[in-house]
Amino acid sequence: MSTFSLAISKQAVAEMEPVVFDGPVTIVDTAEQLDAALADLCAHSLVGFDTETKPSFKKGCVNKVALMQLSTDTHNYLIRLNKLGIPAGLREFLENPAITKVGLSVHDDFSVMRRTEPIEPQGFIELQHYVRDFHIADSSLQKIYAIVFGKRISKKQRLTNWEAAELTVSQQHYAALDSWACLHIYRHLQAGKFDPQSSPFRVVPEPEESHAADEN
Repeated sequence: MSTFSLAISKQAVAEMEPVVFDGPVTIVDTAEQLDAALADLCAHSLVGFDTETKPSFKKGCVNKVALMQLSTDTHNYLIRLNKLGIPAGLREFLENPAITKVGLSVHDDFSVMRRTEPIEPQGFIELQHYVRDFHIADSSLQKIYAIVFGKRISKKQRLTNWEAAELTVSQQHYAALDSWACLHIYRHLQAGKFDPQSSPFRVVPEPEESHAADEN
């Protein structure tokens, strides 16, 4: 069987129908709200994970992580780290190996957080690595989602101010969608509902003989 990979162009993604997260979203910015959110999250064995950081347009300057999104199949929590920090309960959740957390570029997220917080995440699945078993070569969440589901995740809110006093409705929906998408992709692949062989985004490399011929 020939080797192949799955990849998609930006143009193809742009032409797709946008996906909309229409589940409940809870903004968490008090200790009481965080306790309630963690009580729900700890009742699940699998959650989606993502973070947002206020963009910096100054070379060499990296802001702290401002928002952490944790999603179950039915609810999304937007935890405002810029207001709460990472309390002991949240750290325990992130370090709990019994609860599987699915995210993208998780190593980068925690590299930033470790600059101010001594945290050792456990129970995380890196989606970029996981999708390789399904021949998916693209590494961005937008492209992975497009390949698996044929729909587009909008990135219009990515460079907005995640440390704003109030998050806009658009910011909330964008942030919620990313963590839910990680969970949704993982569940779909894990359940065997995606067949790489029948994907319209297959890219088959040219035989090595043709490259040798071109060189001659």
